[in-house]
Amino acid sequence: DEIKRKDIRVGDQVVIEKAGEIIPQVVRVIESSKERGAPFKMPTACPECQAPIYRAESEAVWRCVNSACPAQLKERLRYFASRKAMDIDHLGPAVIEQLVDSGQVKNFSDLYTLKKDEVASLERLADKSAQNLIEEIAKSKSAGLSRLLHGLGVRHVGQRTAIVLARRFRSLDKLQETPYDELEKIDEIGPVIAESLRAFLDRDTNREEMERLRQLGILMEEQGDVPDSEGLLEGKQFVLTGTLSQLTREEAKEKIQSLGGRVTSTVTQKTDYLVAGASAGSKLEKAQKLGIQILDEGALQKLLQSG
Repeated sequence: DEIKRKDIRVGDQVVIEKAGEIIPQVVRVIESSKERGAPFKMPTACPECQAPIYRAESEAVWRCVNSACPAQLKERLRYFASRKAMDIDHLGPAVIEQLVDSGQVKNFSDLYTLKKDEVASLERLADKSAQNLIEEIAKSKSAGLSRLLHGLGVRHVGQRTAIVLARRFRSLDKLQETPYDELEKIDEIGPVIAESLRAFLDRDTNREEMERLRQLGILMEEQGDVPDSEGLLEGKQFVLTGTLSQLTREEAKEKIQSLGGRVTSTVTQKTDYLVAGASAGSKLEKAQKLGIQILDEGALQKLLQSG
């Protein structure tokens, strides 16, 4: 939308400023006597798999509809293996690229059927490295429910939300049995996360994948205490108001929660920060009266990046 509104084309020279002291923002196109390129047109298909793309009404991001898209699969595997999810060391981008391109890995469960000789056949992976990777994959089986929920990449379910769910339900079976109405009422969940979670859990392909993971020995329960998320914002309470330009409200909420913060809907004396976007209303006035620290979007991004 911004590209169209500002008529930015390939080859243009532009003026850029730091919005909120951190976000690069294109201000305008520098006028030139040379002939300009054609107006930008958003592709109608995914450049990786050629499937259609779509954009939700309230979002700026376009997404590929193909859940089997190789580019999506690679990113999902990277997220699944990340330190705050299943924490699979040695499973980096280069290894994932080869595993997907060779057809050896088409979903999460395929990781747990890999053999040492299959991994050792990959480029630049010696026997010792292959053995280390196989051992790391095996070790991740006992990561627990909160890390598994985080690693699955359910939309709007970040690290903090996964911890909240694991603490409440203790097992994937109990979570799968819980209807939307009950999920929606849980503190820190709400309707958007509840809807996304139920849609994920109700999809047949996801249920089949969860069962494959179970059969392969992946722990679907939380044993003992669930540790808090590690983050700079642990214990801090946020309220969001107004319209943000770089993030949706849910994306901002997820990022705050991933660093241990909590997002509520009401400004009180317990509120640590009010994030004020465009057209902020009565919540901003109340926060000012209570002396609560006000953050614009740039200040929020700076705070998130410092965590």
